[in-house]
Amino acid sequence: MPLYVNYPQWLTPEIIPGLPFRWYGMMYLVAFAVGYYLVQRQVKEHKLQVDNEEVANLFFWGIIALLVGARVFAALIYDTSGRFRAAPWLIFWPFDENMNFTGLQGMSYHGGMLGGVIGAVIYCRIRKLDVLTWGDMIVAAVPAGFTFGRLGNFINGELYGRVTTAPWGMIFPQARRLSTAEPWVASYAEQLGIAFDPGAMVNLPRHPSQLYQAGLEGVLLWLLLWFVIRKRSPFRGFMISMYMIGYGLFRFIAEYFREPDAGLGFVIRLSTRPNPPQLFVSPLNFTMGQVLSALMILGGAVALAAFAYIKDREPKVETFSSGNETRSGAGAGSNKRRALRKKAGRKK
Repeated sequence: MPLYVNYPQWLTPEIIPGLPFRWYGMMYLVAFAVGYYLVQRQVKEHKLQVDNEEVANLFFWGIIALLVGARVFAALIYDTSGRFRAAPWLIFWPFDENMNFTGLQGMSYHGGMLGGVIGAVIYCRIRKLDVLTWGDMIVAAVPAGFTFGRLGNFINGELYGRVTTAPWGMIFPQARRLSTAEPWVASYAEQLGIAFDPGAMVNLPRHPSQLYQAGLEGVLLWLLLWFVIRKRSPFRGFMISMYMIGYGLFRFIAEYFREPDAGLGFVIRLSTRPNPPQLFVSPLNFTMGQVLSALMILGGAVALAAFAYIKDREPKVETFSSGNETRSGAGAGSNKRRALRKKAGRKK
């Protein structure tokens, strides 16, 4: 009985073999559709006075900026060949040297987030929409859509994890073969019952880290934001801060199971123990994804303090007295707040 799981043979990147329509692209469309639905639902809950066209336009420009940021970040930060720096126009060129359609291979989450934020903020400023109100609604929806993106990575058989002997370790057909001339490779192959000739190249089981990320950064984070934090948000921007901290934390953890990007390896090494990039040896060796996630956590903490400060600086509801009766202006204030909620879609 095998001590690992084989990647499902019936899964292929193409939706219809021979045609340039891939599941990864389809998952992006599903992700955007789910995000749009969840934001529309919150618009109705808050009774914001905006039409469907406004929400659609915000999503359109935000998605364009997201895709640009994700692609540029992947090409300039994660690609170490220098190919895109030497010829920047190739960043958005979807064909290989033989003019075969390849699509835009390689997207960076952190770059996509940065691009999406810039695009959404610019749109909100132009249209006089409250940035924090809309930002809170968007981040409450993002993890649900993100889940489908990671499922697309799994279907592509890419972004797989580090080598493992866990019984759910999976052999990905496209994973890089490792030489049994390396003692640790031969040792793992023997433990897993994989036959090999001395010095042969073998494909070892990996953590299905795409599914870990779909579960942590997607499903779990969405459940926390949507059902727990959203209902207890004390001020505008709170959801944005919690999303940044939550995603950064879950991504940082998941990176311990994901193989570092080729050519980058561990960008910070604090352990002196030998650590092949395909193995988890020490928690003191950090990938580029972990560095960016740590910065995201720090940024979320700073944003939380800043948004709390903004809340404290907002005018308080004053009290008033009538005759011998002194009472809070809650009644008048409540009516005012209800009117403002209806107009919260736009800044005045």
